Amino acid sequence: MGLIDSNYNKKLELEDVLNDLLEEGLVNADSVRLLKTLLVDKLATSLKHPFVEIEKRNWVNPRNAQEKIDSEYLTSWLSIRTGFPLFYIDPLKIDLQSVTAVMSQAFARRFGILAVQNSFQKVVMATADPFDVSWEAGVSQLINNKKIERVLVSPLVIQNYLDEFYALSKSMSGANKTHASTGINSQNLEQMIEVGKKGNLDANDSHVVGIVDWLLQYAFDQRASDIHLEPRRDQGFVRFRIDGVLHQVYDMPPSVITAVTSRIKILSRMDVAEKRRPQDGRLKTRTESGAEIELRLSTMPTTFGEKLVLRIFNPETLLKSPIGLGFSKNESNTWDRMTSQAHGIVLLTGPTGSGKTTTLYSTLKRLAKPEVNVCTVEDPIELVEPAFNQMQVHHKIDLDFAAGIRTLLRQDPDIIMIGEMRDLETSEMAVQAALTGHLVISTLHTNDAPSAITRLIELGIAPYLINSSLIGVVAQRLVRTLCPHCKEEIDCDERQWIALVHPWRSKAPKKVYTSVGCKACRQSGYMGRIGIYEIMEYGDDLKTAVHNNASIIELRKEAIKGGLKPLRLSGAQKIASGVTTFEEVLKVTPASIQDRF
Repeated sequence: MGLIDSNYNKKLELEDVLNDLLEEGLVNADSVRLLKTLLVDKLATSLKHPFVEIEKRNWVNPRNAQEKIDSEYLTSWLSIRTGFPLFYIDPLKIDLQSVTAVMSQAFARRFGILAVQNSFQKVVMATADPFDVSWEAGVSQLINNKKIERVLVSPLVIQNYLDEFYALSKSMSGANKTHASTGINSQNLEQMIEVGKKGNLDANDSHVVGIVDWLLQYAFDQRASDIHLEPRRDQGFVRFRIDGVLHQVYDMPPSVITAVTSRIKILSRMDVAEKRRPQDGRLKTRTESGAEIELRLSTMPTTFGEKLVLRIFNPETLLKSPIGLGFSKNESNTWDRMTSQAHGIVLLTGPTGSGKTTTLYSTLKRLAKPEVNVCTVEDPIELVEPAFNQMQVHHKIDLDFAAGIRTLLRQDPDIIMIGEMRDLETSEMAVQAALTGHLVISTLHTNDAPSAITRLIELGIAPYLINSSLIGVVAQRLVRTLCPHCKEEIDCDERQWIALVHPWRSKAPKKVYTSVGCKACRQSGYMGRIGIYEIMEYGDDLKTAVHNNASIIELRKEAIKGGLKPLRLSGAQKIASGVTTFEEVLKVTPASIQDRF
């Protein structure tokens, strides 16, 4: 009797699964015979799922040598063979409190099931054994006879999430009971200030420790770049920024989110009692795989308590080459040429979150050879790197960027990195450093590369000093990259291409790729981000234009004559190579330079 037989109404058995796999030519007879001999008797008295035992064999699909016959493959195979719908558990979309309330952890573990949705009309139950309905009567009583919908999920996935969901739910419940009695109800700014004076939350409570450990590991697993803990009147929110997009992950009672914030502040050696003023801190930890991760923390007092944001920095990003960051070959050569100068200023521009820090640090990492002294002055230090000499700005003791640069100039530097040129004094010191034989790399907040020149003039830097010190400017943005597992090739819309690259005459490709969505990318169609760049070398024609007090429009024209290609053209090249989509490039880039004339 095969698995597609309508009379199959028992738990999955190894022999039946193996027979069907053999029938479809997915395994050979000798392997099946050996496994049956070893395990059939054992499984007859075991609760272990047949797919788990088959996965241990490390069999490979004879039709595709790159594909293993593991529990995920077998679950998908079973779905196709039996017609049961396959379900992908996305933890970001699970209402943890609701699904864990359906049944006890012991009941769920006993039958290898897990509730994944719980609404007024129905409960969706994940199972790896779709023919086993022995649990349905018990669940039906627990949910007041709501409709039960069964979906198919790998047994190992169910087991992993079953333990994680119930452990977190237990910690959340325990923390809420422990801290609900503190009477904290920060419904206005005055009450929030009083909370800062009390400091009576036990942030070392075992439940809170468990929640924080889960939160950090979960963020690492989901490739989050930022963790937001946001208190509200009735409920606190936990949100992750993944590939530039914020996702709401979990709702916490106000007392719990306050305790979690306090726990993280303790770990980062911040002042736990001070809740009225913003604070900055940092934390270093490891992932389960042993990789070191740095987190930069920032608190902000709000009406309902302290909001905490943790920026996650992966040191592995420092090892990326310019090509890995998103530079084309020509752009990489230009960037290397600019940053290999003995003296002068190189500027990176772009809004917050556009990847300037990653480009800066990875470049400095390559430049920081034993014979070179690299010094930085930052506010705050984004990532601690042993190859640099890093200085933190402290405004309370009058150590600002300008004072920091003065100090660095007496430290025999070769390369100076300034976190941001935000005022006249800092900019003047940067120019002085460049004119006295140092390479200075810094950032500005402008929309494109030519605007950096007018920004320096607005700050008060004389044109002749700009001409004497500036090497070049790079503007950058980050675009999401298409998921390699599910992206699909489509015909290129030539009108859309022309609108994007206008007025540059760039031939449209015949094919481009579009986003689809799969379990690997959480149905978003994208996985990771990459930079697109606008590089402007500061040549003689631009120097003449600046000397003649040219307008920004004239500066842009001269930059174009000198070889500048706008961000959208860089993005178009990424589209043509199948890296990203039209929508992503249009979302993050300003209009074409010529469109603004």
